[in-house]
Amino acid sequence: MSAKLAAEFIGTYMLVLTVGFNVATGTAAAWAVTSIACALMASIYALGGVSGANFNPAVSLALGLTQKMPWSDVAAYIVVQIIAGCSAGLSYGFTLGSTFDMFNLTPAAGFSYLQAGLAEVIYTCMLCFVVLNVACSKAHAGKNQFYGLAIGFVVVAGGYGAGHISGGCFNPAVAWGIDLSSWSVGFYWCLPYTCFEFIGAAIASGLFMLVRPEEVPGAEAPADGPPIVSKLASEFLGTYMLVLGVGLNVLGGSAAPVWSIAAGLMCMIYALGSVSGAHFNPAVTVAILASGRDCISVKDACMYIPVQILGGICAAFTYVLMENGKSFPLGPGKGYTLEQAGVAEVVFTFLLCYVVLSVATTKVVLTEYFGLAIGSCVTAGGYAIGPISGGCLNPAVAIGIAVTSGTPLNAVYYTVFEIFGGLLAAGIFMSTHATEYVKEEIPQ
Repeated sequence: MSAKLAAEFIGTYMLVLTVGFNVATGTAAAWAVTSIACALMASIYALGGVSGANFNPAVSLALGLTQKMPWSDVAAYIVVQIIAGCSAGLSYGFTLGSTFDMFNLTPAAGFSYLQAGLAEVIYTCMLCFVVLNVACSKAHAGKNQFYGLAIGFVVVAGGYGAGHISGGCFNPAVAWGIDLSSWSVGFYWCLPYTCFEFIGAAIASGLFMLVRPEEVPGAEAPADGPPIVSKLASEFLGTYMLVLGVGLNVLGGSAAPVWSIAAGLMCMIYALGSVSGAHFNPAVTVAILASGRDCISVKDACMYIPVQILGGICAAFTYVLMENGKSFPLGPGKGYTLEQAGVAEVVFTFLLCYVVLSVATTKVVLTEYFGLAIGSCVTAGGYAIGPISGGCLNPAVAIGIAVTSGTPLNAVYYTVFEIFGGLLAAGIFMSTHATEYVKEEIPQ
């Protein structure tokens, strides 16, 4: 136990110290969140085999609620993590002294405590949910090497997306460290932030057992795979987090919007790929259905698509609420025509769907890098065609944006472009992966 607590102290201390130096100095604003995510990811890989690498009281609480850790260990972990966070806060505070303008923990200017609280609840929930799925579930625990990447890059998704609202803590140890480092200008907000983050952990625990019913204490895994309710909940959650990330990054003027959106998609793919296939995109569902091979039934596809669209719409209304009623229109960028935007959407939706088909639906799938490969398509397309079309690549994204901005006709156009890109991907996949359609003979 002493080794576990030492590991939790070291990992939490380095995480909070990285947060403090990045925010306090402000010398690499565009890369600050990535720096913090990398500190978390590296520490997870270094110390996961010792303590489980929680480094976050909310994560420890989620593990307790799902009976993945004894409550005595949960309590000890949380105490050590808070001590480590406070130690790190004092460390960078004393190190920098009067060389920086003291920053304290509060909702950002122009945002209410409820908006900041919602940001902390949602992204702490996402963090804990990803941890539970990739590192603690019966399907993945001890069976993969992508867990550190998936968990660390939740910080990229949430930090760039919601950092401008709440500061992007998603961790009570971070909140306590920041608040204590600036005690001279006020010490209070770590308490409500901790409450928000614990609420996020509790929600994540419930969602985890919804998408993976075999994780309910005393339950057994369904003999025929995840039930349809779990699959649909998975598709809703993944699409919701994707579209929420799009809206918050765009409206918040993120320093790395595409990077953040791609990271959010990647994390949710790793978390939920073994539940529903992690489509999160009607064009992807259409491409998989059109490619044949019984990867998805017509019935399931007809249920997936409305749920994905509903997830996108709910996410759009959420970011409008968090951004004081602001929205942004769907349409070609300034100086570009709808035809040019259409070509861009077709080509890069094709790329996204083709990569999904090639790495996640073949007889021999990628076991470690599938999420990174698919998420990288968003990085490629977002930066390449963002100025031309906005880089949606997903009818659920397009419809969510359009519903909240009064541009429904453009959503129809974009959906047609993107579905065509998915069908094109299926057709070309059939020609480049002909061996996938050869039935293996069963030995007599």
